[in-house]
Amino acid sequence: QVQLVESGGGLVQAGGSLRLSCAASGGTFSSHLMGWVRQAPGKESEFVAGITGIGGMTFNADSERGRLTISRDNAKKKVYLQMNSLKPEDTAVYYCAARRSMWATMKEDDYNYWGQGTQVTVSS
Repeated sequence: QVQLVESGGGLVQAGGSLRLSCAASGGTFSSHLMGWVRQAPGKESEFVAGITGIGGMTFNADSERGRLTISRDNAKKKVYLQMNSLKPEDTAVYYCAARRSMWATMKEDDYNYWGQGTQVTVSS
C-alpha cells in the first residue's frame, strides 16, 4: 500500500511558477510509475505528466510539454511537478498518482494510488 501526500500548491499570479511535491510512503517507490493529474472546476480530470521509476523517462500531455515538468527523487521517495509560465487555465486541484508497474501510461484508471490533492490557483 502506497500513501501519497501532495504539497506546494497555492495562489500565484499569471506568469509565475510553482513547484508541487508529492511524498510517498509504503511500497517500493522506485518500482512505481508516478504521475500528476489535475481537475479544474467543472471540468473532467486531465493527465498532466508521468515519470517511470527506473530511468526516469518522462511523458507529458502534448499541451503542457515544456511548461510543466515532472521529476522524481527515488532516494527521498518524492515526485515533483515544476510549473512555469502559469496561466489562469492552470487553476485546478493537482493530484499525485502511483501505479504498481513500470510501464508508462496516461490513462488515469491505470493508476492504483492517489493523494488528496493540492489546490493551485492562478490569478490573471
